[in-house]
Amino acid sequence: MGQSENGLRFLGMRAIIASPAMRDLMGRVARVAQSEASVLITGESGTGKELVARALHHFSRRATRPWIDINCAALPDHLVESELFGYERGAFSGADTAKAGLFELAHGGTLLLDEVGELEPRVQAKLLRVLDQVPYFRLGGTRKVAVDVRILAASNQDLAAAARQGRFRQDLYHRLRQVHLHVPPLRERWQDIVPLAEFFVEQQAPGQRLTEEALEALLAYPWPGNVRELKNAVVSASAMAQGGLIRADDLNLATSREEWLEDQVRILNLCALERQTILRAFEESGQRHQKAAELLGISTRTLSRKLKTYGAERANQTRPRQG
Repeated sequence: MGQSENGLRFLGMRAIIASPAMRDLMGRVARVAQSEASVLITGESGTGKELVARALHHFSRRATRPWIDINCAALPDHLVESELFGYERGAFSGADTAKAGLFELAHGGTLLLDEVGELEPRVQAKLLRVLDQVPYFRLGGTRKVAVDVRILAASNQDLAAAARQGRFRQDLYHRLRQVHLHVPPLRERWQDIVPLAEFFVEQQAPGQRLTEEALEALLAYPWPGNVRELKNAVVSASAMAQGGLIRADDLNLATSREEWLEDQVRILNLCALERQTILRAFEESGQRHQKAAELLGISTRTLSRKLKTYGAERANQTRPRQG
């Protein structure tokens, strides 16, 4: 992709593409877009997975048809199914009118399932059938709905590990992953840092500029929050800058790095404490899921997911029974 393509927009989202890694990725996006294959887009939070998804739609034969996206982690479990598949009047309390689901709204176009790893098992099973072009019922419906939709899925989780551990359906994982695109973290494509920062400055305060020291500080920082963190840092620094210059001190990255390291230590400590607490409750309940979940104040589904992550259920199944 040429330098002039740095200014591309995908469904209104500006793409800043300077690094070899991102140029290579976007080249693959343009090729994959012409197929009808489902695409799983992975990468850390804030790397630009949605931009890649929008580019896939932009370059596809469906570009003039609907683009619909949903963040599966943003809705409670009981609402995800009705949002995706729609419902008929009277299907549940509060359903005063019928509503088309997102699959119907995306008919002929593209549907992005962001944070797809958060879908509950029942919705995963229904989604798999729809992906295999099996007509489905709206909630409370008696008439089947058939749709023609290309599915894109995005996740910052390791879905392969989740599938091995039983937290995500293996068959759905493979169906979503007909093509896999991975968005590298910002620290692995440092050539994008300065163009992105300058773009965010121009957006925030045209006429301001970053000093050489500020640019060096940006390049030296690891950006654990990726592009999203870079944008927030630049917006904050722009507000603090004086005389039209954004200096290294305005970016406050030394403090950000210390806070990030402290957060990582806190997260590790909390994870260890959570694991210890859950395993202790499981043992004290006589390894009974319902009782352990009640002791912990969590659902049995959450408990089972945690135990599978820790390998406790597998160990329990292979442990010889006493007596």
